[in-house]
Amino acid sequence: MGELLRGEHAFGAILRPVFSRTFVSGAFCVMNTSKGALIDSARADLAARRFEPAHRSALAVLQQYGADAEAFFVLAMIALEHDNAGKAAEILDRAIALEPEDARLHAHRARCLLIINRQDLAWSAVREAAKCGPRDALTFDTIGVVLTRLGAHAEAVELFETAVAQNPGDANFYYNLGASRQFSGDFDGAAEAYRQATAINPDLFKASSALVSLGRKHVDAALEKTLEASIAKSASSESDLHLGHALARICEDRKDFVAAMQWLQRAKHRKCEETRHDAREDSRVFAAAANMPTPLPVRGEGSDRPIFVVGMPRTGTTLVDRILGAHSDVEMAGELSNFSIQLKRLARTPGGFVMDAPTLEAGWNVDFQALGQAYEQSTDNLVGTARRFTDKMPLNFMFAGHIHAALPNARIVCLRRHPLDTCLSNYRQLFATSFSYYNYAYALEHTARYFLEFDRLMTFWREHLPADRFMEIGYEDIIADQEGETRRLLDHCGLGWEEACLDFHQQDAAVATASSVQVRQPLYSSSIGRWKHYRDALEPMISVLEAGGVIDADGEWLRPVWKQV
Repeated sequence: MGELLRGEHAFGAILRPVFSRTFVSGAFCVMNTSKGALIDSARADLAARRFEPAHRSALAVLQQYGADAEAFFVLAMIALEHDNAGKAAEILDRAIALEPEDARLHAHRARCLLIINRQDLAWSAVREAAKCGPRDALTFDTIGVVLTRLGAHAEAVELFETAVAQNPGDANFYYNLGASRQFSGDFDGAAEAYRQATAINPDLFKASSALVSLGRKHVDAALEKTLEASIAKSASSESDLHLGHALARICEDRKDFVAAMQWLQRAKHRKCEETRHDAREDSRVFAAAANMPTPLPVRGEGSDRPIFVVGMPRTGTTLVDRILGAHSDVEMAGELSNFSIQLKRLARTPGGFVMDAPTLEAGWNVDFQALGQAYEQSTDNLVGTARRFTDKMPLNFMFAGHIHAALPNARIVCLRRHPLDTCLSNYRQLFATSFSYYNYAYALEHTARYFLEFDRLMTFWREHLPADRFMEIGYEDIIADQEGETRRLLDHCGLGWEEACLDFHQQDAAVATASSVQVRQPLYSSSIGRWKHYRDALEPMISVLEAGGVIDADGEWLRPVWKQV
């Protein structure tokens, strides 16, 4: 293998897809430098984000001294920084072949595998990293981040705590610890970690924003003034979003709804301009989802284990997930992208999107039994041998037809909520900006148009999927009749009655969603009709929904037809 790894052309080929040009020619200026000096130089330049000289030094090590794990690591990190996680994983494989006991290499390989949607391989990689015994704070933190993204939040807390103990001066380590504690229900511990993060780095806006999300108990006048000062000098749409949403939440908590909406609009304005969201693309995606063969080719895997909880975000999906998860036969797997990833893999469509029109179209022609089996296998690390499990990825509503074809005995539960409360909740939610699927939520009109597309697609599923497999349930109805709707929900899912499902809020299981605070409380009705507080500001949204026939001029919900089905 050593001979195969030598030479300019071999190593140039490793990184050539990463850069607009390669840095190979510059490598000759570092000939005759000691290996140790080259490695030190490569590390220093990588840490300073001077990628060209880091690349030259690492490549010179390989050319002059042969295969070297540290040189490969530097090259892998450069590839990762240039958005080529697949290439980085390949290079890390070479490093691991030389240093199989280096936890750092396995941890970053797991990170790369997550980016390229290979969660199945990421599990084994992160387990190997932990088994090797990480030594430095960054590796502990990296393993924790991977576990968090795989849904293993409780495991991640201890790793983040070790990271901050080893390096108490890194604000990002404290932020990760805070998020993990929040997901696990330790809100006071989360607040402490977020405060530590902002004390180290007052400009870490995501920590300040997260602190506000924990509730008014953790907010004071000094924090509000800090947020206002920060947004006044905000230099990016990302900081605008976090700071503006936080200030809107503070204003809303004291019932100053006019100021809250002003902060929301300020928060979203720059991002809306940047994304230039095209509602016509949304229409193409929804149309592809509904372009289902008739009759639907139900030839899938026969398992009845999965229960898919879907719907527009912020409509009660986490609530229903917790109700189901309180049942003794049900394990909560979290918000999984597994189904769409497996569909994308079998559809073999180009590009990095799993929820695009070409993938949805090609998805009707895949081997559905293979799809169902691949999905089930991909969840093994999360749910083990659980009799039943929930997958609470709201956007799986787009794949309801594909899900039924691949897993004809799986249950699908779709949450419905008043159109204006749904749209307002989406607009006032700070979604992950790394996912363009939520770009509709930067403008009131776009959010309303997205809801209309969603409403039409749910009508289509209601008409074309078996009623004992696809069910709609209203958020407001659960609040009004908790036991009755819980019985209906359990019956649909083929689960016997258990009183524990009424006490869903007493569970200890982690919640990695925007509802992490709310679902640990008993049911409350204060969010019903929230849109009325913002009515004047919502006119652009109201006009679109009224024209679409789902509300009247007074904002009343016109046609919840699914309630009579």
